[in-house]
Amino acid sequence: VQLQASGGGLVQDGGSLRLSCVAYGSIFSVFQPKHMGWYRQVSGKERELVARINSGGIAEYADSVKGRFAISRDNSRKTVYLRMNSLKPVDTANYYCNEYSPSGTYDWAWGQGTLVTVSS
Repeated sequence: VQLQASGGGLVQDGGSLRLSCVAYGSIFSVFQPKHMGWYRQVSGKERELVARINSGGIAEYADSVKGRFAISRDNSRKTVYLRMNSLKPVDTANYYCNEYSPSGTYDWAWGQGTLVTVSS
């Protein structure tokens, strides 16, 4: 499975973006039960979980993005989305999707991510 994220770019403070992440090579019966997450990483810092969504569509968010970001999924397309509103310069990072894994072990390799840059 290849996780391909897209939709990043350069946006001004207060702007919006919608990220997509497709699990190429996965099938519905494998993707649908997975608890998926969006993560971000700034160079030199650890990757952090931004939002997660379980198989039933229940979402949870990091405090730093609560009320601004919205995660969703389309299991038929093996795709997870992240709608980001009211973006701030501190949101600048490379964004990735993968399974949500409290143990830190993942069935799928990390993709390249998509870069989000928020200018002040």
